[in-house]
Amino acid sequence: MVSNIMKKIWMALLVLFATAPAYLSADVLLMESMSNVPPNTEAGVLRPDNGMTMTQVEQKFGMPTEKIAAVGEPPIARWVYPEFTVYFEHNLVLTSVVKR
Repeated sequence: MVSNIMKKIWMALLVLFATAPAYLSADVLLMESMSNVPPNTEAGVLRPDNGMTMTQVEQKFGMPTEKIAAVGEPPIARWVYPEFTVYFEHNLVLTSVVKR
């Protein structure tokens, strides 16, 4: 009886340790990809700043190649430009993401 329980414990530990490296490496990959984002400057990829309005974005960057209508609550819209995509909540920039 005791040996059966011990076998189950050892099997559970084996599975836990065998899958641990996959979980640990995912955090490292995320941090590496975040540090590789080009800066928001003329030397990097110039893109809208958080908090800009849709009108300001259109005046500064021109018409997007695609405007995707807002969905959800709060409404999130997306404008696609050749080098980046801009995400809006209502009419304010939430973030802009550089295309890879």
